[in-house]
Parts: sequence; C-alpha cells; structure tokens
Amino acid sequence: MKKSLIALVLLASVNLSAIAAAAPAEEGKMLVAANGTRVGAVYRVTADGSAQLIVDGKMVTVPANTLSVVDGTLTTSLMKADIRKLR
Repeated sequence: MKKSLIALVLLASVNLSAIAAAAPAEEGKMLVAANGTRVGAVYRVTADGSAQLIVDGKMVTVPANTLSVVDGTLTTSLMKADIRKLR
C-alpha cells in the first residue's frame, strides 16, 4: 500500500512538470486571439501553464488548454471579447 502511494505521488509530480514544460506561454510574450487581434503581453504564467495578462485594466487568466504556438506566435483559440469576460 505504501509503495503504491509513493509511486502514485511520483507519477503525478512527473506529469505536472511535463505539463508545465510543454506550456507555450512565457512572460512578456504577446498573446494573439483566434482572429489575429493582439490581446496583450503575458504578465505571468501559472503553474498549470495558463497565461495571465492585463486586458482593459483587468487581470485575466487565459486557460492553458486554449494556448498554442502558431507560426511562432502565442495564440489562443478564444476571441478578445471572450477574454474580456474571463477573471
């Protein structure tokens, strides 16, 4: 029982570090919306790879599962109007 619990904890930590390493967001990178509109520069990257940025004077968190790199540009599958509604 104890060995399986330790193995499970180790496996979970390896998976989380792999997710963080695969996250395309980096501080200072410009985030572009699905239609090509510039949203803003990434202020911070959370542990799960989500990008935090300031949009219209408000801090928003863009989920990591919407982020990708397209032609070298950090892009979200969301539109800027959708991002404005995020918290």
